[in-house]
Amino acid sequence: MIFNKNTAKKTAEVLLHINAIKLSPNSPFTWASGWKSPIYCDNRLVLSYPTIRNYIKSELAKNIENTYGKPDVIAGVATGAIGIGSLVADDMGLPFVYVRPVAKKHGRQNQIEGRLEKGQNVVVVEDLISTGKSSLNAVEALKFHDVNVKGMAAIFTYGFELSKTNFSQKNIDLHTLSNYDVLLEQALDTGFINDKELKVLSKWNNNPSEWNIK
Repeated sequence: MIFNKNTAKKTAEVLLHINAIKLSPNSPFTWASGWKSPIYCDNRLVLSYPTIRNYIKSELAKNIENTYGKPDVIAGVATGAIGIGSLVADDMGLPFVYVRPVAKKHGRQNQIEGRLEKGQNVVVVEDLISTGKSSLNAVEALKFHDVNVKGMAAIFTYGFELSKTNFSQKNIDLHTLSNYDVLLEQALDTGFINDKELKVLSKWNNNPSEWNIK
């Protein structure tokens, strides 16, 4: 669920503007999973643009507090959300931790880096939601430490049915600044894509694992 439509449209606009989201319906990308995709999203680029990162940071901080109340800790999912998560925590005057995909093999063998105490209320920050598996893995690691995960806030989601199912099964509330539907609407309105390309992009989102441009 998006926090609100105006923020969703503005977020989509700035992500397209800095090429954090690239749309290429005629020459698809290949994801690490092997999926062919007419879209590629790298929201870490936000960190390189001070005005835009401040906008994203402020919108996440404001909407997290409006939606979940002020938590005790902000947790970022490594590695993509470490930067923006720490900025959100700073904006809210809160401690920050981040969660690795797996525990380190050496040293203290931490999966969670930073100070975290049992019973604390935590909101998780993500940069991007695709299937949701890595994000929910971070939630499970936090729950193992006996904290209360109030929900997750992300910059963008593809809105796959699989991710919706995964979050529903784990009973984790997800809100995002923008999503795929709003992105396509904004891209069409601002001339990033035409009507023919819109049809290709819409078809991909319905069945991304089996999609083929032909």
